[in-house]
Parts: sequence; structure tokens; C-alpha cells
Amino acid sequence: MTLRPALRSSNPTISIVVPARNEAKNLEVILPQLPQVHEVILVDGNSVDGTVETAQRVLPGIKVVHQTRKGKGNALACGFEAATGDIIVMFDADGSADPAEIPAFVETLVKGADVAKGSRFRKGGGSEDLTLFRSGGNLGLNLICNIILGTKYSDLCYGYNAFWRDVLPAIELLDSALPAPANGGMLWGDGFEIETILTCRFAAAKLRVHEVPSFEKNRIHGESNLNAISDGIRVLKTIFDEKRRENAALAAVRSQPIVQTGEAVNAPIRIDAEQEVA
Repeated sequence: MTLRPALRSSNPTISIVVPARNEAKNLEVILPQLPQVHEVILVDGNSVDGTVETAQRVLPGIKVVHQTRKGKGNALACGFEAATGDIIVMFDADGSADPAEIPAFVETLVKGADVAKGSRFRKGGGSEDLTLFRSGGNLGLNLICNIILGTKYSDLCYGYNAFWRDVLPAIELLDSALPAPANGGMLWGDGFEIETILTCRFAAAKLRVHEVPSFEKNRIHGESNLNAISDGIRVLKTIFDEKRRENAALAAVRSQPIVQTGEAVNAPIRIDAEQEVA
């Protein structure tokens, strides 16, 4: 758990983190649409299609970071570590996220949220990409998550989020400096499960999570690497793993001796998935 800072800027600086692997064609379209912010960070996953060169050409001044391992989770961790803005926005490189929604995410945070979580199922949100099968799976996983974690999320499997950079210590993502497995695999948390891990840890840290209606577009070029069945199983495993992690952390805290200091400690208030719309 973490105590939130009493004061945050009403005019925060913004870091947009864009993980990308072989997304040159999409970056050509999407990067010029981003609003002017403190910094845009491209996290490159060993692309071979000119992703970095394209990004630097269409958005001069973009900060380029190279992944230390592989997987979207590692890419985001590398980007978060490199960010210097007050607020971090997670932004996919495939064109599915609408850059015009970024101000709404930022406004939600400035109004008091710790995390602004995009939702395709809030009024005003939607998706061009969700099939009936994937939508049903997402709703089922979402229900399980809410029951197990005691949350009220409407959209578990969506990665368009923004949060104050000062909450990063509470999330405890894998250090980018950790070595990759010798067998060529990925560390748990380095893959697509990262979005569910973040959602679970936002809740475990008792952060104020406000949902923001978001419309998901189709990928512009290329095909998604997501698989509804295998990734659904991964999400389910992540929910249970994160609940065990939370229980272990609580047990460790309870086993510590209580020290009377004579000072009251104000625990952070949790408002799960509360909608904040201007």
C-alpha cells in the first residue's frame, strides 16, 4: 500500500509510453496525431522494419528506449523507468487507441484519480475490434476479477491507461535490469499478462481507479498477436496469482509487531473503477 501525495500539479507534465515491435507503418500514421506533451517514449522491441527510424522521422525529438528482454510487459517497464513526466500514458502503437482521448485521461487524474483506466464498456466507449466471442470472454473474466479482488471494473482486458508516475513504487513491476531466462522464455510479467497485472496491483495498492470511456479502433496495419483462448487462460492465471501475492503481502504485514507512535496514520481510500467524466 502507498500513501498518495497530498499535492499534485494541476498542470502536470505528460509522458506517453509507446511499446512497439515492427510497427513502422502504424507509427507513420499515429505518432503525428499525438498531442504536444513533455515527452513521447518509443520502446523498441528489436524491430527490423525501420520502426525506430520512422518514429524519429515523423516525430523529431521522440525519446527511444530499447527493451532489455522481450514481451510487452518488459517494454512497458522499460518505458516507465525512462519516463520523467508527472503522468504516464500507456499508448499502443497499432492505431487502436485514439490520441484525442488523452486529455480526458489527464483531466480525470488532475481531478483526483490515481489511475485513469480506459473502458470500452462505459457509456461513450466501444470497440471496432471486439468480436462477440472475445467480448463475452472479457466480460466473464471481468466478473471473476471483480469477485476475487472486490473491485468494480467494467473492462479488465484493456490496456489504454494513464496514471501518476508517483504510484509506480506501489505497482512493483519487474526491474528492467533483470536477466532474461537462459532458455529463451519470458519472465512472468514480461508478456501480455502485464495489463491484468497492472489492473490487479492498482486494486491491491488501494489506488483511486476511475474509468474513462474509450473507443477502441481496428489496428491500422498488420495483425494482432493476441489469441482469445490462450490469452484468456493467461489472464485467469494472472488474477489468481495476483490474489495470492496480495494475500501473502497482507500476511507479512500482519506478522509484523505493532509499534505505538502516538500518531494517526491515514490509510488511502479506495474507490474502485469509479467513472470520472467531465
